Amino acid sequence: MSSDLPATAPAPAPPRRRGPRGGGLLASELGVLFRRRRTWAMLLALAAIPILIAVAVRLSSAVPAGRGPAFLDRIAQNGLFVGITSMVLAVPLFLPLTVGVVAGDTIAGEAGQGTLRYLLVAPAGRIRLLLVKYAGVAVFVIVAPLVVALVGAGIGAALFPVGPVTLLSGDSIGPWEAVLRLVLIGAYLAVSLLGLAAIGLFVSTLTDVPVGAMATTVVLSVVSQVLDVLPQLEWLHPWLFTHYWLDFADLLRQPIAWDSFASNAMLQGAYIAVFGALAYGKFSNKDVLS
Repeated sequence: MSSDLPATAPAPAPPRRRGPRGGGLLASELGVLFRRRRTWAMLLALAAIPILIAVAVRLSSAVPAGRGPAFLDRIAQNGLFVGITSMVLAVPLFLPLTVGVVAGDTIAGEAGQGTLRYLLVAPAGRIRLLLVKYAGVAVFVIVAPLVVALVGAGIGAALFPVGPVTLLSGDSIGPWEAVLRLVLIGAYLAVSLLGLAAIGLFVSTLTDVPVGAMATTVVLSVVSQVLDVLPQLEWLHPWLFTHYWLDFADLLRQPIAWDSFASNAMLQGAYIAVFGALAYGKFSNKDVLS
C-alpha cells in the first residue's frame, strides 16, 4: 500500500566553515595594534624627539659646526633639517626599541594571554597567522619613521625659517622636494627595520613571555650595532642587519644614489627570508594548548 505522504527532502548540508579572510584578519590585527595605548604612547614618544630638538635649538645660542648629531648646526638656518636630525638620533635606539616591542609581542603576547589557541581554532592557519602578524609589524615599521620625519618638518617650519635645502652634493632643492626627500628617508628606515621585525617575530615564537621577546629583540639590535663599529670584525659588517641603517645620506645628493637603498633592501630581504622560515619552523610545531 503506497503512502500519500510526500517524500521528505534531504536536509541541506551545513555550509563549510571557513577561516577568516586574510584581509579581515589583517584589519583586525591592525585594529588591535593601533587601539592599544602602548602603541600610541610609543608613537608620541617618537614624535617628541623632533619637538625636543627643535625647542632646544630655538632656546639655545648658535650650534657650532660639527658639534652634536649630523645636521644639527643647520637647523637654525632651515627648519626642515629638524626631521633629518631627528631620524639620525632615532635610528640607533628609539626606533629599534619601538619595533622590538611590537614584534616581540606578536606571538608571545597571544600565547601569554591564552588567546593564541583561539586564533588557530578559527581556523586562521599558522602560516596565515604568521604572515598577518608580520604584516601588522611592517605597517608599524612604516608609520614610526614617518612620524619622526613629518613631525620634524612641521615643528621645524613652525620655529625656524624654511627655504631651499642645500644637499650634500652642493645642489639646492626647493622646500617641497626636500619634504619628499624626508619621506624617502623615512621609507629607507622602514626598509632597514623590516629585518629586525622578522627577527622579533622569530624570537616571539620561542617564548610565552612577551617582555622577554621584546627585550631580546632590542638587545640583538644593540649587539649588531656594536659589532658593526669594531674594526676587527670588518669582514662581518656587510652581513649585519644594522650595517646600512645610517646610509640614507645618499638620498641627500643630486642625483639620488640608490646603491645603498638597493643593498639595504637585499640584506633586509635575506633576513626576512631566513628568520621568517625559522619562525614558521618553530611556530608550526608550537604547542598552543599547553
